[in-house]
Amino acid sequence: MADQTEASIEMPEVHIDADSIMDVLRGKLEGISATVDRRESSHVLEVGDGIAHVAGLKTAMAGELLRFTSSTTGKSVYGLAQNLEEDEVGAVLFGDVSSIKEGDECRSTGRVMDIPVGHAMLGRVVNPLGQPIDGLGPIVTSHRRPIEFKAPGIMERQPVCEPVQTGLMAIDAMVPIGRGQRELIIGDRKTGKTAIAIDAIINQRESDMICIYVAIGQKASTVASIRATLAEHRVLDKTIIVSATAADSAPLQYIAPMAGAAIGEFFMYNDKDGNPADAEHPGGHVLVVYDDLSKQAVAYRQMSLTLHRPPGREAYPGDIFYLHSRLLERACKLSDANGGGSLTALPIIETQEGDVSAYIPTNVISITDGQIYLQSNLFFQGQRPAVAVGISVSRVGGSAQVKSMKKVAGTLRLDLASYREKQAFSQFGSDLDETTQYQLNHGAHMMEMLKQKRYAALDVADQVIAIFAAKEDFLDDIDMENVISFRDELADYMQQGYPALRKTIREGNLGDAESDQLKTAIATFKEGFLKTYPNKAQLNVEDAAEDTVSADDYSQGKA
Repeated sequence: MADQTEASIEMPEVHIDADSIMDVLRGKLEGISATVDRRESSHVLEVGDGIAHVAGLKTAMAGELLRFTSSTTGKSVYGLAQNLEEDEVGAVLFGDVSSIKEGDECRSTGRVMDIPVGHAMLGRVVNPLGQPIDGLGPIVTSHRRPIEFKAPGIMERQPVCEPVQTGLMAIDAMVPIGRGQRELIIGDRKTGKTAIAIDAIINQRESDMICIYVAIGQKASTVASIRATLAEHRVLDKTIIVSATAADSAPLQYIAPMAGAAIGEFFMYNDKDGNPADAEHPGGHVLVVYDDLSKQAVAYRQMSLTLHRPPGREAYPGDIFYLHSRLLERACKLSDANGGGSLTALPIIETQEGDVSAYIPTNVISITDGQIYLQSNLFFQGQRPAVAVGISVSRVGGSAQVKSMKKVAGTLRLDLASYREKQAFSQFGSDLDETTQYQLNHGAHMMEMLKQKRYAALDVADQVIAIFAAKEDFLDDIDMENVISFRDELADYMQQGYPALRKTIREGNLGDAESDQLKTAIATFKEGFLKTYPNKAQLNVEDAAEDTVSADDYSQGKA
């Protein structure tokens, strides 16, 4: 009975042919989204001093990121391909270099080295890999940029025409810096190079500029002190510090300036929302300080010699000039069609005994758009900032100044140069005519007026007023020790009594009417100032007059 039941059940007829098989396979393949990722793998031949030589890797690119896997800890360490030789690749290592041993695995990644960038980095201290080192937690960013990036071409730029106000009169008046400029700060150690850069950053507190401070080969305590200073002056929240301290490896010090430039380029090439900038969405403005490129050059020399590259002048590799030029060429002022953003670079170079003709100083001087040269003897004489007027220059010049500053500071450099020349001759003790005496006295008061303490920035309107007062001889009959007090109290007086005139001057207008009004205001202030700070010469005359006796008293023996 069971057999009959089974026989009565009819099985459905299945037609299997080539077309039906192909349809099924085609449907399955279309649903597969996996991709094949081809990466070349090899092993480490030799490792030491932060340099690894890897066998093979025929497909590796120059500047490609390589991933090394430690056989002892299992952790990954990244490296940067530098030497592409016939049978091996020379790479520099970042991170825990000591964990990589001979025979460990190395794989190519297929991408050039990049770092995370974004607004979340503001107020943070990061290493050159973009990793936070300030203990304030991870940084979550949505963008990455390559550390090496081609600089914009000529047609993508526009001339530098907007000023970067440092708040330092000696710089804003005589060696002005414009947005998109590359201005070198050069001098011996302990002459105030970093102080000028930090003062420039602090003065951007009320501006729309993002600041990036790149510390290369500095002590960690120095970087911590700078961070505390920026926080104290309420400018840390718009500043990013990239730190490769003296304890870090040479490869990290080598890439630190390029990492700082990459972070700055994110703000320059994008609008405030992180979208690509264009004519309708303006890009940001960035100030980057490289402190200092001398130590980066030393780190690159160490790397290159370890990679067995042939040494050149002063044992630096032959492409050291190209290293600095492609870094500093990334600073520019973009055209309006590209968003009009800017990246201003302030590289710092340390000289030895004032020798600006050494290899690295001459290289960077020829690359940049001017230099601020600081002299040791001026610094020790109390002239701070110790800017040497004769050798300092800005190749942008008046284009990076407001019109009122350009008008009053036009002959300031020549006046001070003339003073320096006559001061040298006056030391011979010869008799001087009245004109020379006037120029010496006038120049001495001008030099005194240019002195500024740290973190004592002056608004550009106050700078214009002070220089105007000095050029109109209002300072010449004031005691030297009272010149700075005169300048600072004049600024307070003008802020309280003439806010409209200061606004006009800040906007660049200084015509005859404003000049007359300014002369009247300064004369009124000076009258009151001399009552509070009388000149010592007048006091000495009065004291001497009180001690004199008449001729009759003298003849009678009452003297």
